[in-house]
Amino acid sequence: MIQFNDPYQWIRSAAQETPHHPCLEDDFGRRLDYAQVDHAAGLQGAALLELGVRTGDRVAFQVEKSLDAILIYLACLRVGAVVVPLNTAYTATELAYFLADSQPALFLARPSHEDEATQVATDSGCSQVETLGTRQDGSFAARIAKQRTPAPVTAVDPSGLAALLYTSGTTGRSKGAMITRGNLIANAQALATAWRLVPADRLVHTLPLFHVHGLFLSLNAVFAAHASVRVHDRFEPLETIESLGTATLFMGVPTHYTRLLASAALTPESVRLVRLFVSGSAPLLAETHQAFESRTGKAILERYGMTETLVNTSNPYDGMRKPGSVGLPLPGVEVRITEATRESENQAIGMIEVRGPNVCAGYWRAPEKTAADRTADGFFRTGDLGLIDADGYLHISGRAKDLVITGGYNVYPKEIELALDALPGISESAVFGVPHPDFGEGVTAAVTLVPDFQVNEQTVLAALKDCLAAYKVPKRLVVIAELPRNSMGKVQKNRLREIYCDLYGN
Repeated sequence: MIQFNDPYQWIRSAAQETPHHPCLEDDFGRRLDYAQVDHAAGLQGAALLELGVRTGDRVAFQVEKSLDAILIYLACLRVGAVVVPLNTAYTATELAYFLADSQPALFLARPSHEDEATQVATDSGCSQVETLGTRQDGSFAARIAKQRTPAPVTAVDPSGLAALLYTSGTTGRSKGAMITRGNLIANAQALATAWRLVPADRLVHTLPLFHVHGLFLSLNAVFAAHASVRVHDRFEPLETIESLGTATLFMGVPTHYTRLLASAALTPESVRLVRLFVSGSAPLLAETHQAFESRTGKAILERYGMTETLVNTSNPYDGMRKPGSVGLPLPGVEVRITEATRESENQAIGMIEVRGPNVCAGYWRAPEKTAADRTADGFFRTGDLGLIDADGYLHISGRAKDLVITGGYNVYPKEIELALDALPGISESAVFGVPHPDFGEGVTAAVTLVPDFQVNEQTVLAALKDCLAAYKVPKRLVVIAELPRNSMGKVQKNRLREIYCDLYGN
């Protein structure tokens, strides 16, 4: 595989060497080869330049998944802009924070949300708003259609920013992880090599584009290998299984695999051509791993990554894929365990720290937070707990940071607790995750009430939906007399997890 120093060269080189090789295909029958993708990204880039976007400027987008949404990312790479992908579930309140913090030169919104988006953007200091739909509709699509000359490819140093990806902190304030172009290059090429990707590969893509897993890890590895992608706008088990009949690759989250297993359509024949199933974004239960292999004859390859570091480790393509393990460090990546807190089968469990070309440059406009998550010798503190076994495989034991991973999405309890505590009648709250058969972890809230006050569970949850993205809203709320605390007064969420471990019928 040719090693490049700019991520857009994956597209450029394929367009020149194999221009008619398939690249992107969607649910509506739209098919683009590499030459067409290069040209389309060039026209989008020209539209960005016409709007005054320049090298280093941020382009925020909150649009539905489509080929044009992928082309936004590629167009930004082409002209040297910085993408800021935003979850389509974010409310106006959440959106206002991200726009105010990133200060984009342009905000791309859904046509159906134009009025709200314009108001929020204006209030947040962003003066330019365009819209983009899923069927080449919206004001930005109209602007693209008027372009006649593709934008030139802007040379940007590998240390230049490619993206700001927001990841919430335990204080409830989101941090923008600064992903460089070099981060993208190093990680994608390492994955393409480790997973043996070749131009003949075809990936079924069902992941969201506002998530590092869907926008970067899967797409970039495919582009680096000059392979192709079948893009679905959402995950639907039967549609996915049908597409897998002509695919060689699938990358999903644990929830995807449990839902595939629930479908009778999943058979060895239905996935006969698939040579690699990858799982990430949340821990995969060993039982799911074993059930999938028993049903299909295919062993899922689990890996470990996070927003700030992209992918750190992977079970091997050739060799033992250990259920319950996230594998070995990728080439060039160092992983170590520090501050060991306890022992498990003679292995030290402690803080997982990572160093390598995959680690982000820091947090946007937050040098103190950047410094806090770095050691003196340059390792990134992941906030996760784990151990490295005798074979060198990493096992994730838990999270030191107060994090819940539900359906592949990160949920930080403090943000939800602040919203709960602001509601009438609620005295205190504690949000935590417990096992959930579908989502891996179910976001759960325990609350205490002010004297002589009663609340209805569904009414409280409905109120939270007005200020929080749907995936952050607790699946259950329980009212208790008092929160369990230790001798220092700290709420014992481990006790809550133990008490409510069977809340979702596990």
